[in-house]
Parts: sequence; C-alpha cells; structure tokens
Amino acid sequence: MAAALLELGQTFVVLALAGAVALRVGLSVIPLYVGGGVLAGPFVAGRIGLPYVSSGEVLTVFAEVGIVLLLFFLGLEFSLDRLLAARSRITRAGVIDVFVNLPLGVALGLVLGWSLVEALLLGGIVYISSSAIVTKSLIDLGWIANEEAEPILGTLVFEDLFIAIYLAVVTSLVLGGSGGAVATGAGSDAVGGLGGVVRSLAVAFGFLGLLLLVVQYGTGLFARVLDVSGSEAFVLRTLAVVVPIAGVALALGVSEAVAAFFVGMGFSTTEHRERIERQLAPVRDLFAAVFFFWIGVGTDPRLLAGVAVPIAAAVLLTTPSKVVSGYLGGRAYDLSTRRSLRAGLGLVPRGEFSLVIAALAAGGSTPVMQETIPAVAVGYVLVMSALGTLLMERSDAVAGLFGRTRPQSDV
Repeated sequence: MAAALLELGQTFVVLALAGAVALRVGLSVIPLYVGGGVLAGPFVAGRIGLPYVSSGEVLTVFAEVGIVLLLFFLGLEFSLDRLLAARSRITRAGVIDVFVNLPLGVALGLVLGWSLVEALLLGGIVYISSSAIVTKSLIDLGWIANEEAEPILGTLVFEDLFIAIYLAVVTSLVLGGSGGAVATGAGSDAVGGLGGVVRSLAVAFGFLGLLLLVVQYGTGLFARVLDVSGSEAFVLRTLAVVVPIAGVALALGVSEAVAAFFVGMGFSTTEHRERIERQLAPVRDLFAAVFFFWIGVGTDPRLLAGVAVPIAAAVLLTTPSKVVSGYLGGRAYDLSTRRSLRAGLGLVPRGEFSLVIAALAAGGSTPVMQETIPAVAVGYVLVMSALGTLLMERSDAVAGLFGRTRPQSDV
C-alpha cells in the first residue's frame, strides 16, 4: 500500500512539474504529460536506478476514469436530437474519414511486408483520432463553441461507433489465427470466429441501443438523480451514474468511451449541464492528466529505435491524410475553407484507441503482432499527440500558409 501511495505521489509531482513547464513555455500540457510518464516510468527512471512509477492497477484505473470523464464531457455538448438531426452530415464526414485513412494504413502495412491481418491492425491504429486528446484540446483552446467543433465532434462520434465494429472483427481475426496461418480445423475456427463476431456485435449494439433509449426517454430521470443542493453530493451522484455504466460497457466488450458519451448526452438536456461542467471540470482534468501520463509510463524508448522507419512513414503519410479528410468533412458541414482546415488539424492527434488496438495485437501469435505493432503504435501516438496538439495551437499560422488570412469573424 505504501509503495502504491508513493508511486501515486510521484505521479502527481511529475504532472505538476509538467504543467508548470507547459505554462512557462506556452505549450499544450498533453505531450509534456506523456513525456513525463516516459521519464518517470520503469524504462527510463527504473533503468538508471531511480524510483519509478509502474503502470499498475491503480494508475490504469485512474487512466480509464480519465477517458470516461473526457468523453462524458464531450457528450454534454450534444443532445440525442442534435445528433440525429446531424446524422447525414456525421455519416458523410465519417465515411470520408474511414475511406481516406484506414486503407492508407493497411497499404503501408502491406508495403512493409506484413500479413493482411497485421496490416489491418496498422490501418486501425493510424485511422482513429484520439477522442480524449482532441476533446481536451478543444476545451483548452476554447474551440468547443466554434463552428469547426461540429464536424470534429461528429467525426469522433462516428469513429467511436465504427471502432466498436472494427474491434469485434479484428479481435476474432487475431485470436482465431493471427496473420493468416493455416492450421488443422481452420474451417471450424473460422465458423467459431464468425460466430464470435456476431455475438460481440449483438451485445455491443444491444447495450448501446438500450442506452440510447434511456438517453432519449430518461431526461426526467437524469434530472432527478442530480436534484441535490450540496456540491459533494452532486459530484458523487454524477460519478455514480457515469463510471458504473462505463464499467458495464467495458465488461461487455463495448467501448467505455462511447457509453460515457451517451450518458453525457443524457445529462446535456437537463438543467444541470452547466453545473456539471463547472463542478466536475477539476475532477476531469485530474484524471485526464493521469491518463496521458499513463501512456508515457508504458513506453519503452529503446523499442522505438527499431521501428523508427515505420513510425516515420506512418506520420508522414497519415498527418496530411487526416487533415485532408477532416477538411472534406468540414466542407460536408458547409464550413468555410479556413474553418474546414482547422477541423482537419483538430483530428490529427491519435491516442487511446490506437493503444487499445496495439494491446490487442500483442495477444497475437506472430512477432510482428507481439513486438513490432505495439512499439509502432506507442511511438506513433507519442509523435501524433504532440504534433496534433501543436497543429491545433498553431492552426491560424498553418491556415495562413494555404491562402490569404480571412477576416477575424471567420477565425
């Protein structure tokens, strides 16, 4: 217990120092939180004999809560009616996003000589933006109320829903015969794998469908749950709704992020929305900081050197592809050129779902799945999280490179 408390204390010290540095130099805290985790983790501090933080159960749970709260706050910006009203534009932007980025990652994996399943895993890693990092940046930069936030959030919603299907499919492929190896009984394995996919999809969509019904018709219930005057009771009741539902979703193999987003939509139509944002924002920021730190703690810098070429290729190919797909998504929302470009820049960061896919790959049976893909994913996420937040912060300067500066009203 003492060791766990010391590690948690060390975590907060590093996060506080990273925040102070970010404030001093005027950069986003996210890359510094990740970098602080790398330095304080077992692969840097531990190797040189210093006290280090391990990615144990406590830190992992804190990180999960960070993802849940970030997506819960994202849901507060939507209502189900608003989501359904924008479904055609969300679908157009989301389909563009999938068809531009996922095949590019698959093609890169095939060029590297990987099997189709391995390449499909890389496709997912480079395809999906980080809901946690993007949402945090939108809030920190004040973009959340801007017009370009609409296609960014819509695309994130589409990606989170799409990834539920994707994860069900690739989980079956990875666990059922990674890399396309042929073995005795492969036919029965394929049938079992297909049945597993169908069951996983049925459970996922059944749970999310039930949650959507509660969101649609349970506004009064959500309002009554939080109808309390005390701040402590208010915060506890909110967490008592959000965290258990996210936990049930995760236990069923459904994205806890999507579940938290839906719960946020349920609260968005109540009179408590502004109070939630005001009183839970510090709690969200605390757990979100731990989430980014946790990414760094699990990163071994030595492994990154051996996969520098795939990482560099992925960054060089998928940064512009994400900007282009986000730009086209912004145009699907009838935004101006400048705001559409900012929407594209806002989708560049990659993060938690890429690491989830990497963890899935590590359970495969080939060396590429077990070693190469996880290392590529971690290095890729580190670069893209830093690059993505930097591009968002410098969006006006980047936009200026592609045309005349628009009037201030269009910024």
